Amino acid sequence: MTKITMREAISQALMEEMDRDPAVFILGEEVGVWGGTYAVTKGFYDKYGPQRVKDTPIAENAIIGAAIGAAMVGQRPVAELMTINFAFSAMDYIVNQAAKLRYMFGGQFTLPLVIRAVGGGGRQLGATHSQTPDAIFAHFPGLKVVSPGTPADAKGLLKSAIRSNDPILFIEHATMYQVRGEVPEGEVLIPIGKSKVQREGSDLTIVTYCKGLELSMKAADELAKEGIEAEIVDLRTLRPLDMEPVLESFKKTNRAIVVEEGWKSYGVGAEIVSRIYEEAFDYVDAPILRVAQKEVPLPYNRTLEQAALPQVPDIIAAAKEVLK
Repeated sequence: MTKITMREAISQALMEEMDRDPAVFILGEEVGVWGGTYAVTKGFYDKYGPQRVKDTPIAENAIIGAAIGAAMVGQRPVAELMTINFAFSAMDYIVNQAAKLRYMFGGQFTLPLVIRAVGGGGRQLGATHSQTPDAIFAHFPGLKVVSPGTPADAKGLLKSAIRSNDPILFIEHATMYQVRGEVPEGEVLIPIGKSKVQREGSDLTIVTYCKGLELSMKAADELAKEGIEAEIVDLRTLRPLDMEPVLESFKKTNRAIVVEEGWKSYGVGAEIVSRIYEEAFDYVDAPILRVAQKEVPLPYNRTLEQAALPQVPDIIAAAKEVLK
């Protein structure tokens, strides 16, 4: 095991897959000479050249459209969107083309496309650049949505995504590139669509993913000081959604909260809670609570932004509420 940052893990995954398969190439805004807005592709342009690391115009429709075409003829493009907020500019290509073409053509071709996008708030980038619209994209069949919460998962899931023959939206959180974690040496492949218990516990279940995992682990450490042992289930993938570890944990603890950075209304948490009630109602000992972002466009002011985002004390309060 080596301890590296999330940025390094993602960069390693990209470089290893580009070394392994010449069909893999990167395209996006400032991914080449500049090395990526978050420095993930720093040095790639010098190593692989402009044919495999392509700087594009500021045109998300063109980026995703070109990537779809390349995937249809046998390439394995990794398209980087500077922020997931810009994915709205390419919404038609993502949900009406990438997600549906293989199905509509009866599987006559594959669509091995990865769209890397930075999401989440916390960097004072304003309301239009700080959203967490993960649930919107997870709504559409045909598009897989992955959002890791640890460096090891980021590397293993991205490598699996690049090797997949399906279109995958790979969401990275803007504040997590410096998060460090142990990553196994050698080949790291993690299957897409498998949730994972990241912390064992017996008193309540916390279901979360991505940034929510970091917050939930900190909250669980604080709860443990008071004798409360929380079990944390990390979804890792939003579509396909693996509920089995969630249900197994809930049947053991009989209490749950769901932590997400997106808005509570119509969100990932709403889906998880609904599934638990539908599939494990007899095990419910307390109402399942959701911890999410306040229902406002995210403020620019740092104090207000942090107040709007879910925080560790919010998770602790919700945990204690379901344990009453």
